Amino acid sequence: MTEGTFLTEIFEHFFDPKKRVFFGYLLVSIFLALGWLVFFRNKSFKKAITKIFDIKILFSRSARADYKVFLINRVFMIFLSPYLLSQMVVATSIYYFLHSIPLFKTSHFPEIPANAVALLFTLSYFIFDDFTKYWVHRFMHKWPVLWALHKVHHSAETLNPITVYRTHPLEGVVFSIRGAFTQGIVISFFIYVFGNKVDLVTILGVNVFVFAFHIAGSNLRHSHIGIQYWSWLEKLIISPAQHQLHHSIDLRHYDKNFGATLALWDWIFGSLHHSEDVDSLVLGIEEDHIDHQSLRDLYIHPLKEILQISLSGFRGVKSIFTIFKT
Repeated sequence: MTEGTFLTEIFEHFFDPKKRVFFGYLLVSIFLALGWLVFFRNKSFKKAITKIFDIKILFSRSARADYKVFLINRVFMIFLSPYLLSQMVVATSIYYFLHSIPLFKTSHFPEIPANAVALLFTLSYFIFDDFTKYWVHRFMHKWPVLWALHKVHHSAETLNPITVYRTHPLEGVVFSIRGAFTQGIVISFFIYVFGNKVDLVTILGVNVFVFAFHIAGSNLRHSHIGIQYWSWLEKLIISPAQHQLHHSIDLRHYDKNFGATLALWDWIFGSLHHSEDVDSLVLGIEEDHIDHQSLRDLYIHPLKEILQISLSGFRGVKSIFTIFKT
């Protein structure tokens, strides 16, 4: 791999429409933020621009840590991704497993038009992927071992679009495996049932529903621009302000708004919190003994915490065996 190719791979997400930080989506988010501040918050054009490009936020110590973590994680994933489980491996395995069950038959619905199959597949792919993101994210908050990793993301004290990459590499592996199984299940099932009619409805090579989410300002969820939706819409789609509340240290906001795109899951499973004014929010994690903007603590401390949790569990199991022996 040449130096030029390596650098291209590190920054390729900014030029790939499949990624949230594609420069086109970033530009759209800037215009949406500008419109929100001017027309809904009655700010002058100059003050709106100043707020959007607030140097104190975009170059805060927390933001600088975000940028460093982005670079380190990109290098990490470039070398690791070829060894991770892929969606096609999962899809192929499930596909052949379905063939091994005599009860199932392929191509149950040959009369359904290809366009209808493509639309159904695209929608199912999007919904199931978002559903599993919700539950993995929720488990990240509930299970101590996973929370030790996820705290890296929540330790951000200011938000910007690159904060989405502020994750421990092991969390990246967890979500990569989630994606492989989620997408593999949907792909294998649809190919098994509908055969070669299966196709994805895309714009710029992106699932049309994912594209709509990004065009609607997905990058503003990790930002200081608290765009709010109507109450009824916030039961269906996570607004930027709702996700910003998710990062708040206020006890009222703990374990709320886990949804990635859809708020529907939060509404159904009782974790929904409607948006509020976010200008006074305090973000981050209240742990005085850790410097959450230090790369050393961001990468090493989660591993130490996981080790402590594991040793504690081992000692607990050992004590149970000791009780039974006596």
